[in-house]
Parts: sequence; C-alpha cells; structure tokens
Amino acid sequence: MLWISTQDKHSLINVKEVTVNGKKIKGFVSGSSLDEWSKDLGKYESNERALEVLNEIFMKTEEINGISATFAMPKK
Repeated sequence: MLWISTQDKHSLINVKEVTVNGKKIKGFVSGSSLDEWSKDLGKYESNERALEVLNEIFMKTEEINGISATFAMPKK
C-alpha cells in the first residue's frame, strides 16, 4: 500500500500506480475494473526532475519492503 501526499498538500491518496507524464506525476487509483481515475500528484520544472521524483518514490517503497509506505511529494 502506497500513500502519497500531493505536492500542494491538499490530498493524501492511496495509489496503485504512479506515472510520469511530461513534467507531471500522476497517481492512479482503482476501486474496481470499471471505476478507475487518476490525480496529479505534482508538477516539476522538467521531465528529468519528474523522473528523479519517481525514482525517489521507488526507493522509498524498496526501503519499506512490502509494508505500507508513505511519501510526500517534494515542492521542487
């Protein structure tokens, strides 16, 4: 289970998948096969920075080793 606090700190989301789309990072949430939606988690100055943040999320989940993880999206 991965909980992410959005960059603007207005939402805490339990995400199933995290994707980089240009400068944005999106979190996907699915309740069932028919009910799926996404939310912008953060926007960064470049695609390269967004990919760095994605790697930070990956490293955090690796640290936890399968247990529930939390991650706060960085401001920059």
